[in-house]
Amino acid sequence: MKEYHIFYAPDLPEDTQLPPDEAIHAVRVLRLREGDDICATDGRGNLYDCILTEATQKRCRMEVKATRRQERIWQGHIQVAVAPTKNIDRIEWLAEKATEIGMDTLTLLECTNSERRVVKTERIEKILVSAMKQSHKAYKPALEGMTKFDDFIRTPFQGQRFICHCYSDEDAGMPAVPLITALNPEGAAQVLIGPEGDFSIDEVRRAISLGFQPATLGKSRLRTETAALCAVHMMYLRKTHIP
Repeated sequence: MKEYHIFYAPDLPEDTQLPPDEAIHAVRVLRLREGDDICATDGRGNLYDCILTEATQKRCRMEVKATRRQERIWQGHIQVAVAPTKNIDRIEWLAEKATEIGMDTLTLLECTNSERRVVKTERIEKILVSAMKQSHKAYKPALEGMTKFDDFIRTPFQGQRFICHCYSDEDAGMPAVPLITALNPEGAAQVLIGPEGDFSIDEVRRAISLGFQPATLGKSRLRTETAALCAVHMMYLRKTHIP
């Protein structure tokens, strides 16, 4: 497939002006000019075939010629809630790679053992946009900023809910199931991934009491961002009906 660029214009089709960062990339990097064809997305599943009507160092405007709906590859809703690592680069890497694979929501959790309790989400938002465009998707994942663990597990959710942890079945009070086989091919799913020191055992038990199923990602011991990416990939595989 011939490589092409997708631009992010969240207010299309009402506002046909590219955001400043996108305009700079179009004019200064790609050297696009008036009359050039471009493809843009609103991040909500729509692709717009456009022609540039104004392309200057300060502003890019376009005319929408056609609108196409991009069908989602996966069924249901894919959400991973993860405690940010002390090294924020690892969570930024996760945001990029999970978007490339396919997810709907990334939630940042504040847990008992969290080593990072403050995250500036502006950079992660930009990473989500960039990864969406690079992977030719028309859906930008939602980003939920730092959310207290108890607030998250008490928020109603229509779908399967899992918590991954490193405790024994006896300590947790309930056996863990393999995530890849426990997932339903359709419908929504959430997976909780703890901090580098894992969830506290009380957090695990509270989540289970509210309907979360303990789950395992396999026998390997994984770092936080690796576990979260594995969880996203497993949800993606099941919800695209890939055995």
